[in-house]
Amino acid sequence: MKKIFHLLFLVTGLAFAQEKLTYQKPPSEILELADVQLAPSVRISNNGEFMIMLYSNRYKSIEELSEPELRLGGLRINPTTNIGSRTTYYNKITVKNPNEKEASEIKNLPEKLRLSNYKWSPDESKIAFTNTVKKGVELWVIDLETKEAKKLTEATVNANLGDVINWFKDSKSLLVKMIPNTRKELINQAESIPTGPTISTNNGKKAQNRTYQDLLSNPNDEFNFEQLALSELYKISLDGTTTKWKESNMYRSISFSPNGEYVMVTTVKKPFSYIVPYYRFPSTTTIYKKDNSLVNEVLNAPLLEELPKGFMATEEGRRDLSWRKDKPATLVYVEALDGGDPENKVEYRDEVFLLEAPFEGKGTSILKTKNRFSGILWGNKTTAIAYDRWWNNRNTKTYLFNPENTSKTPQIISDRNYQDVYSDPGNFVTHENENQERVLFIDENNNGYLIGDGFSNEGQHPFVDKINFKNLEKETLYTSNLEGKKENLLDYNPEKDLLLTRVESPSEYPNYFYKHIKLRKGPQQLTFFDNPFASIKDIHKEVISYKRDDGLELSGTLYLPVGYDTNKKEKMPMILWAYPREYKDKNSASQNTQNPNEFTYLSYSSPIFWVTKGYVVLDDASFPIIGENNEQPNDTFRKQLVENAKAAIDAVDNLGYIDRNRVAVGGHSYGAFMVANLLSHSDLFAAGIARSGAYNRTLTPFGFQSEERSYWEAPEVYNTMSPFMHAEKMNNPLLLIHGEADNNSGTYPMQSERYFNALKGLGATVRLVMLPKESHGYRAKESILHVIWEQDQWLDTYVKNKKEISEDSK
Repeated sequence: MKKIFHLLFLVTGLAFAQEKLTYQKPPSEILELADVQLAPSVRISNNGEFMIMLYSNRYKSIEELSEPELRLGGLRINPTTNIGSRTTYYNKITVKNPNEKEASEIKNLPEKLRLSNYKWSPDESKIAFTNTVKKGVELWVIDLETKEAKKLTEATVNANLGDVINWFKDSKSLLVKMIPNTRKELINQAESIPTGPTISTNNGKKAQNRTYQDLLSNPNDEFNFEQLALSELYKISLDGTTTKWKESNMYRSISFSPNGEYVMVTTVKKPFSYIVPYYRFPSTTTIYKKDNSLVNEVLNAPLLEELPKGFMATEEGRRDLSWRKDKPATLVYVEALDGGDPENKVEYRDEVFLLEAPFEGKGTSILKTKNRFSGILWGNKTTAIAYDRWWNNRNTKTYLFNPENTSKTPQIISDRNYQDVYSDPGNFVTHENENQERVLFIDENNNGYLIGDGFSNEGQHPFVDKINFKNLEKETLYTSNLEGKKENLLDYNPEKDLLLTRVESPSEYPNYFYKHIKLRKGPQQLTFFDNPFASIKDIHKEVISYKRDDGLELSGTLYLPVGYDTNKKEKMPMILWAYPREYKDKNSASQNTQNPNEFTYLSYSSPIFWVTKGYVVLDDASFPIIGENNEQPNDTFRKQLVENAKAAIDAVDNLGYIDRNRVAVGGHSYGAFMVANLLSHSDLFAAGIARSGAYNRTLTPFGFQSEERSYWEAPEVYNTMSPFMHAEKMNNPLLLIHGEADNNSGTYPMQSERYFNALKGLGATVRLVMLPKESHGYRAKESILHVIWEQDQWLDTYVKNKKEISEDSK
């Protein structure tokens, strides 16, 4: 039954159930944590001269989410402003030199700033950005030297397909998508009269696609998508000169060659599809000179509705076109050697090619990869790093190769399970070359440098390594060992011996620092952000380790209530929050990646709010689901789920902190799926909170999460895992929350609605809250505060006040 604001409730005798319930707010001790202004995002120029501070509101408003929205081809577009309707905007920008403590305001900015799509100029002296106003999107630029902003266009920019702004290499002009004068008026679906039925056909080929959302569904959608996607390309100079560069087309992506002489442009074309998003529509990729003269068409990609089965399936023919960053103007592309079908057994899966100007014919082969190609880090003419990846065994390989000498066999310098974080060698350090492109840093002695997270059995100790590309010998230059703090290593400049880090502690907000690791000079603090969650800065926090019944090592971050006396050890209610993750081996599943020194950050979805209400919280509890060798993780999903939950409760109970009869379980998305299963197949919990989940896997028949098998291949798995199929077993109160506009693959709002109806029909204690305008992640302040209120009321009713501590738990 729909109530005001579309909040749906089952009145179950709760004191807080109301027929006309408006948006509510949580109690003051939670509200002061949930409604705070956060520190800005920080961006530092590659040359280190400028530090940009980007401020935004923590939440949108329900009024913003109620602006016009069309859902077309996998996109959500505001047809009035011509930009994504869910775009996150910055409302303030400041700039400072890293040596200065205070940042400077930017002059001449619009009074109501809605900044997005920002891009540094190639020489890093300016930043271009779009500003969204009531009727459209404007183009602006900031001169970082003078700290002045200037508007370059009126509200006629088209940001609907992204990749809106691209700088010419001279840093004096930009290539911008603009709304064409020939755009036709959109069709109002509610007022239009159908001219016939909508028909979809198939010619017998398999098209086993995931359950995408927001797809085109009829000819009117096709028309509207085309009109909103059409743009003209304009060259806009900083002096105000505007020149049309290309006529109207559905421009998807634009990319300048490293030397700036060529532009690679990809356009969308018909026929459109009703079963896949726009980025799988047919497309054409063409190379032009910077003066817009045609060079060559390099790819004519067909509609991609049909792919072989499996996560590693890909299309045949050219794909992944990009520029070789260490060359002036060389194209790179990839072709599958297995027909794009993971089931085909071949020695090499992919082949990488180079194509020189004028970009005609077939390119020159430079590399073959054992797994599916996943990227190249270019260095110089003799040194490059390539990566591949294979989902089925979680394997990734790193190749060191000579792109100019294909007779020299590439060296595999890393061959590992990518879920095995303890063996992660880190990421290579890059720098800007003469064309302002990020490439592999190689010093005069042929050394490269690696920055790693440094997870191990002994905890987390981030590191900087030096590796010699001739003999592959490594030397550790720096290991972080800050007492009581977590240090994130962000970038390293070997020439200046300058290491950019971000340092935090449980009570200290992350701040940025420069370090000299060779000179061992004291760190230089770059930012000075305060802790916005000061009221809980002294709570007890620790990472606990424990074992599952089968001996598997698990972990979670434990928080005790504000003011909790660890000597008295009063038995308190507990909230367990988790998200299941699939693994192919026990070693990776047992690794601990939680750091007790991490800042205690409270996102809107965090369960940590309830330490202010007397709850123990076990957050991010390990919930591995393992399937070794030929066994798939989901073959024993339910069993492992319950084993994980029992181990977590046992661990905290053994510490003496909780009444195990008053434990709640919560989760979002796949975590919500976990919650419903745990309440149906165990008696471990007093109540549950499930947000934006999917509960009937037959509605996602061609796979979900990490499951590649279709329903018809493994019906017992789909049925066994679906809480909807076991709704009669629900014995504990369940709070269901879902966004009415959920756009996540598989988690249609109907998943919660149908599950609620089943539980209601079977007499379960259940409450369904549908959030107007909200997607898979919630954005509006009104919605978020109401969700926190709902959870607080639910926990107090069914967990904290369930009953007194039982005799057995004393």
